[in-house]
Amino acid sequence: MTTATLAAVRPAVRERVQIAIGGTVQGVGFRPFVWRKAVALGIAGSVANSLDGVVVEAEGESAALAAFTEALRTEAPDNARIVRFRVDRRPALGETGFAIVESIAAGERCAAILPDLAPCPDCLSEIFDPASRRYRYPFTNCTHCGPRYSIIRDLPYDRARTTMAGFPMCADCRAEYESPPDRRFHAEAIACPACGPSLAFWDENGAAFGVKDAALAAAEAALRAGKIIAIKGIGGFQLMVDARDQAAVARLRQRKRRPDKPFAVMFPSLASLADHAEVSSGESALLSGPAARV
Repeated sequence: MTTATLAAVRPAVRERVQIAIGGTVQGVGFRPFVWRKAVALGIAGSVANSLDGVVVEAEGESAALAAFTEALRTEAPDNARIVRFRVDRRPALGETGFAIVESIAAGERCAAILPDLAPCPDCLSEIFDPASRRYRYPFTNCTHCGPRYSIIRDLPYDRARTTMAGFPMCADCRAEYESPPDRRFHAEAIACPACGPSLAFWDENGAAFGVKDAALAAAEAALRAGKIIAIKGIGGFQLMVDARDQAAVARLRQRKRRPDKPFAVMFPSLASLADHAEVSSGESALLSGPAARV
């Protein structure tokens, strides 16, 4: 047997590393991103949320492992912000397969959590698509958008540690949550009309007046009638009036004891806002970015 033949049959050397990543890496689809990279490069191991970020156990041939490590460092999801990236060598275990595993709830709590994110284009498309099961569902979200900071109760960021724990996933949502190709793969705030929160409307006497579309219609009618409505959202209450109704605005000012300080005004689009105010390029980017409030 020649030297060349011996080299050809010699088994490839496997290496193993632990990668600890800190920063804004929870609630951004980071674990699904790691999973997809690992599977594409033939890396074995696991990824888990931790109290200070994400921990990756990775094992594979040296070249693939190097490519995997570099991809995690440079190709993270758009909303992620990496501030710590530590790689430690570990003995190879001969592990096969890659998994998203239970979060690590030990250590110091220092992971950063995103603000609530405005609906992404894909989720907006679903909301306005009559053929979608999330048609007109206001709590639609995925790994790229939706509530984060307002629903979290504790770290690491998992559904069980958020206010969504009280909404068990239906079979369809569970299938999306467990499907690697789906953009809702491990989306902790996943919801739909069958299993998630829903709209409801109460009048000034505390009586239920409508749910879902009927609740939205009742709120709209109240605004048009010059009334003040309180919207209970994921992060608290918003008091709203029709900004074009001077009497309604004056009533809100009197009740809030806010005679002069400006109120926030909502517009349906940047184009409509530009009809009433000067909007710089920087302001436009913020208003249309993922952290925009809608």
